[in-house]
Amino acid sequence: MASIKDVAAEAGVSVATVSRVLNDHPSVSADARTRVLAAVDALGYRPNAVARSLRTDQTRTLGLVISDVLNPYFTELARSVEEEARALGYSVIIGNANERPDLQDHHVRNLLDRRIDGLLVSPTDGGSPLMLDAARAGTQMVFVDRWIPGVDLPVVRSDGRAAIHDLVAHLYGLGHRRLAIIAGPAATTTGRERVEVFRQAMGEFGLPLPDAYIGQGDFQAESGRRATERFLDLAEPPEVVFATDNLMALGALDAVRARGLRVPHDIALAAFDDIPWFVHTDPPITAIAQPTGELGRAAVRALVDLIEGRPTQSVTLPARLVVRRSCGEAASCPQAPRSTT
Repeated sequence: MASIKDVAAEAGVSVATVSRVLNDHPSVSADARTRVLAAVDALGYRPNAVARSLRTDQTRTLGLVISDVLNPYFTELARSVEEEARALGYSVIIGNANERPDLQDHHVRNLLDRRIDGLLVSPTDGGSPLMLDAARAGTQMVFVDRWIPGVDLPVVRSDGRAAIHDLVAHLYGLGHRRLAIIAGPAATTTGRERVEVFRQAMGEFGLPLPDAYIGQGDFQAESGRRATERFLDLAEPPEVVFATDNLMALGALDAVRARGLRVPHDIALAAFDDIPWFVHTDPPITAIAQPTGELGRAAVRALVDLIEGRPTQSVTLPARLVVRRSCGEAASCPQAPRSTT
């Protein structure tokens, strides 16, 4: 394997000149820069990233801690983060919290120990002392999708409020009056917000949201199944179940089918977080789509701006309702196209 000395000899310059070229120092002449880069290509030289990080105090590496790698939403988010980071010259190390605060802190601690340049986190809760300490210590950090209230860091997220209002209006227009919701963890901002907005939207149509119609989930499929089973056991089951993430929606669908019931003939189903699978279920599921790819890219750009000393700010992008046929829509109802990444 070629060394930096080999490159210097090939280019006819000093090792210091090669180092300045590789670090894009402006003092190098155009002729020397051309000869060094030609030598790098000819010899296949690869700079030692570890040694460079010790000299520059940068690793060109970002950390990403996501809530659940099995959730298609976060899988898509991670992909867009990695692609944007690579385009900007950074690598990404990913940690999966599996919706557990202890695993979240484990990954955050390990990533900080690896001297990453910056951290993207979708918090599993708002009370992690480690997360709060890292923020107060000046860690270059951006929250994505979820955030910790009161912590002054940039947040890149979607705003689903208008889409949830659109969903309730859509359900009301179809004649549904008994609407139930499967909520995410109350410790997460998205878990709380989606229930609050749903309740507010129902109130605008004069619809009550009794406690029996609020199921507590954890953004994973099994909790969606359990909550839906409880709804179905009620003396007066709901007409619609709205699951506030895609995995809980799939769990709800499993519970309905296990009872020998059909969607939407016996009970309707809608979801937050559209995923490619929803167009292939029978019937296709009406869902709220987030601009997942753009969220990931915007989060990376915000973090790199922080790292490289440029002004940065929070980013909020709108979610939208995608109408399909799981709520009793007419079979001829056109399907809105799913958002692309």
